[in-house]
Parts: sequence; structure tokens; C-alpha cells
Amino acid sequence: MKMRLSFFSQVCAVVKSIPKGKITTYGIVARLVDTKDSRRIGHALHANRDPNCPCHRVVFKDGSLAPGYAFGGPKEQRFRLEKEGVGFKASGKVDLVNHLWNESLSLAI
Repeated sequence: MKMRLSFFSQVCAVVKSIPKGKITTYGIVARLVDTKDSRRIGHALHANRDPNCPCHRVVFKDGSLAPGYAFGGPKEQRFRLEKEGVGFKASGKVDLVNHLWNESLSLAI
């Protein structure tokens, strides 16, 4: 019998599959865990206390950073993304063209 993962575990599994140097959006994660509410993804990641879950790799659909990033705010989120090679546009938003993770490569949960 296959055991279904909790919602939070599903979100973390998707986020852990995003490679370094790539980002994805709350909406893409929502689709991958079969919910239409991307805010639930934000709530789950904001409550995250697992340092092995790279929640800094999830941004808004326009490339904006999360104002309430769980591990230190948007400056820390940007620092972590830049450290992994993620580029930003002059507007301060993530360069989605070059760094958006291809969701079709995701794992089945």
C-alpha cells in the first residue's frame, strides 16, 4: 500500500528537486502538488524550519522575491540565490528566462 505524503512533505519534495542555479514559482509548485492555491505553498514554505529544504528557490511569478522569506527576508533570499549562480535583472527580479526550472523534469509525488 502506497502511503500519501502530507501536503508539507509534498511541497518540500518538489522544492528539494529544484537544482542549484534554478528557481521556480509558487504557482508551479502548487500545480505539481495538485492545488490551485499558490498561497498555500507560500504558507508551507514560510513555516518551513528544515534547512535542507531550499525554499529560497521559490519566487513569485514575476521573479520577485518573497518579502517574508523564512530564513532572513529578501536580502538573505537574494544572497542565497546569487551564491548558487542565479542572475537578477536591473529591476531586482530574478532572470526567469535563464533560471526558471523546467517543471516537466519534476519527480512524481
